[in-house]
Amino acid sequence: MHAARDTRPAHVAVLGAGPAGLTAAWELLRAGIRVTVVERRAALGGLGGTTAWEGKDGTYRFDFGGHRFITANRDLMQLVDDLLGDDLLTAERHSVIRFRGRTYDYPLSLGNLLRNAPPGLLAGAARDVLAMSLKRPEPGHDFASWTTAMFGPTLYRTFFAGYTQKLWGVPPEMLSADWAEQRISLMDLREVARLLLPGGGRGPRTYARRYRYPRHGFGVIFERLARRLEREGATLATGTRVTGLAEGEAGVCAVLTDRGPIPCDGVISTLPLPQMQEMAGGGPSGLRFRGLRFLNFPMRMENVSPYTWQYLSDDTLPATRLQEPRRRSPEMAPPGMTSLMLEIPCDPGQPLWSGDDHALMDRMKPGLAALGIDMRRWTGEVWGARAAQAYPLMTLGYAEDRARAFAHLARWPNLVQCGRQGVFRYIFTDTAMEMGQMAAAMLISGRDMRAQIHDHRNERNVIEAQSIA
Repeated sequence: MHAARDTRPAHVAVLGAGPAGLTAAWELLRAGIRVTVVERRAALGGLGGTTAWEGKDGTYRFDFGGHRFITANRDLMQLVDDLLGDDLLTAERHSVIRFRGRTYDYPLSLGNLLRNAPPGLLAGAARDVLAMSLKRPEPGHDFASWTTAMFGPTLYRTFFAGYTQKLWGVPPEMLSADWAEQRISLMDLREVARLLLPGGGRGPRTYARRYRYPRHGFGVIFERLARRLEREGATLATGTRVTGLAEGEAGVCAVLTDRGPIPCDGVISTLPLPQMQEMAGGGPSGLRFRGLRFLNFPMRMENVSPYTWQYLSDDTLPATRLQEPRRRSPEMAPPGMTSLMLEIPCDPGQPLWSGDDHALMDRMKPGLAALGIDMRRWTGEVWGARAAQAYPLMTLGYAEDRARAFAHLARWPNLVQCGRQGVFRYIFTDTAMEMGQMAAAMLISGRDMRAQIHDHRNERNVIEAQSIA
């Protein structure tokens, strides 16, 4: 643990213009500290960004994935309200699971399962409830054993095993269960078993239904924050790639880029943790990310379905989610039109990653038709996007690799990592922004807060259930 420094920095380089980086820059600027934000891409917002695409019928807007602004942090909510004003809408989430021709509400409820599930699934789940009421299984450390213990073998095989393999590209037995309790909001069969007994509990936890969303896409939050930063005197160096760090007596003294060095006396980095480890001379890392390819296409109709998104559990489609951006805001498509987005997990170098958009769309059409989508309404246009480091791949043993990376970077007292890629955690946007606030506070105060930042909001419950939307 490094001792508190006597003076706060005069100039901080913030690496990455995503939610964590831009929020950190704003806190530093408000404290009177000069800030330079370095971003490799021309666009802002990172994985929280939105891209506008011009089709034959007008402008369509697509996010990099499914975003909603949900937070229990009133300061963050106020910041977003101030940035967006009347352009911040309130919407309600309606998500479903599509599996073998049936549609299930997500999160699952007992009543919905009883109405929609085939008899074999219900019989298996009933046996699991009985067994779990007699003996409470203990969740294991891998994803497969954790979900089996929580939801029973029947629901695990039905809703988790195949979907998880498709999403992460590795067997569920090889995945850590660390992130599951914060992300999964399905019915816990142990809770169901308790409900069947006298004095049972109140029922399963669930996601927050209502959320806030910008009229023209999630990325508008960060575009406006960046513009405010520029108006207040921050420097935004977009299209600039970080190539290394220069070390001085007090830690990092400059960030090296393909456009020349940026002298500084503090660094907040949201760059991927394994990249920072290697860049800082820590050798190759065992940490890896899972990529996503987005296939976006317009439809000649106002609405395809009432669903915000659909989880696709069948193996007939390589995609894991189908989204309709217009469900979040009507401004995401031209009047009278709508659009769909397929999320396809894959990694650079794989055929799914590099294939032609139209060829991939031809492969998707039969599966989409099987979901009840009238592909005759498709305009014939398609636009693709990719995110090579969308999800931290939290396999068994990742925690040790993560700890080694932080230990190596700890030798520089004025360098702090934050954000999803920066701390290698599967976190929500508001948590990333809070990490940015904490990173700025650390450099301002001179107090080493890195351990708290790295594990911020790591509680064992469904985080997204907490909202003031």
